[in-house]
Amino acid sequence: MSVALLWVVSPYTEVSNSFGFHDSLRTLDSTKSIAQDRRSIFGARTKKGKKQRWGSWSRNADLRYSCLGGSGFESGTNFPVLSSMVANPAGHVAISSEQKVYDVVLKQAALVKKQLRSNDLNVKPDIALPGTLSMLSEAYDRCGEVCAEYAKTFYLGTMLMTPERRRAIWAIYVWCRRTDELVDGPNASHITPTALDRWESRLEDLFRGRPFDMLDAALSDTVTKFPVDIQPFRDMIEGMRMDLRKSRYKNFDELYLYCYYVAGTVGLMSVPVMGIAPESQATTESVYNAALALGIANQLTNILRDVGEDARRGRIYLPQDELAQAGLSDEDIFAGKVTDKWRNFMKNQIRRATMFFDQAERGVTELNSASRWPVWASLLLYRKILDEIEANDYDNFTKRAYVSKAKKIAALPISYARSLMPPRKAPSLAKT
Repeated sequence: MSVALLWVVSPYTEVSNSFGFHDSLRTLDSTKSIAQDRRSIFGARTKKGKKQRWGSWSRNADLRYSCLGGSGFESGTNFPVLSSMVANPAGHVAISSEQKVYDVVLKQAALVKKQLRSNDLNVKPDIALPGTLSMLSEAYDRCGEVCAEYAKTFYLGTMLMTPERRRAIWAIYVWCRRTDELVDGPNASHITPTALDRWESRLEDLFRGRPFDMLDAALSDTVTKFPVDIQPFRDMIEGMRMDLRKSRYKNFDELYLYCYYVAGTVGLMSVPVMGIAPESQATTESVYNAALALGIANQLTNILRDVGEDARRGRIYLPQDELAQAGLSDEDIFAGKVTDKWRNFMKNQIRRATMFFDQAERGVTELNSASRWPVWASLLLYRKILDEIEANDYDNFTKRAYVSKAKKIAALPISYARSLMPPRKAPSLAKT
């Protein structure tokens, strides 16, 4: 199941050697290379005498994620874990997927709170080494071009953000698209677990200040300026590993973990960059929970939209136990017939996705005011996909639900108006 992101290729020859990709890549601009001086400026390792070229390929896909949402604001709880423990057949108690994700959320929130206590959330200035600023600017500009081409509405919203936050979001966006395309792009058949291990090793180098290419350099710079932790990035790669070995999900607990890996992680990556409104009284944990809720909602929406497409690839991203309870089987999915059983099943699945969107909507206003518009725009547009599935009489086997251009344009002023709403006043939710 795609997280619907774009792969923008790393250096031409090294990707082929390291990841087993085809060599027939389209060169974007062979004259734009930062191989020269890269060791002295970014600390990256390059082979002597080898000139780097930047290549790209893409596929049509919708923006899977924007970033934030919320829940837990009304009750004052930090994170509503729906089921913290699950008993296995042997009688042993195992930690549920939601509890595992909650542990990650707490870690990310603690990192931001530590920065808040040290008053160190201001964006750090660029390092003024000779040639560094121009190369970093070029790297960020390329990330912006990718975002503008493949996520037009979201890109438009980012233009209201401060330049530093805007560029950082572009860098995160591009890394996520590149990661997704490893297992869902045109060269996915060449990707192995070893290739993903190499990609994770490359991520670790990036966080150590040793980027491999221009686009890595943009993200490497971003993580030095904002309290962005590596764990959500690692978890997204784990989601890609899951796609290589798994094509069925026994229950929602398993599916929830997958949704977190491939989409919920994006929200956790983005919270430190988007920022929390200074006047917000929500807890830091609840804002991270908001980010997670929107990621889960978006991924569930993609799953419901792409049932037919995934089935043709031999994949079913629906809880097997819930299919059985509805009187449905894998054979029914592959047959692709809309029946009353299928309609009832889909209504329940849409109801669950809507619940996560509701949680997300309650939290967007807690974000920094300059970051709300792109989040609201993408949230409202993605939510409308569920309406389109219903309008298609739940035929997501042969019809692809999409939001028309007219509806997208109409959503922009609505999302902008909502972005002007201030955070809620709730004395019981004092920020920690």
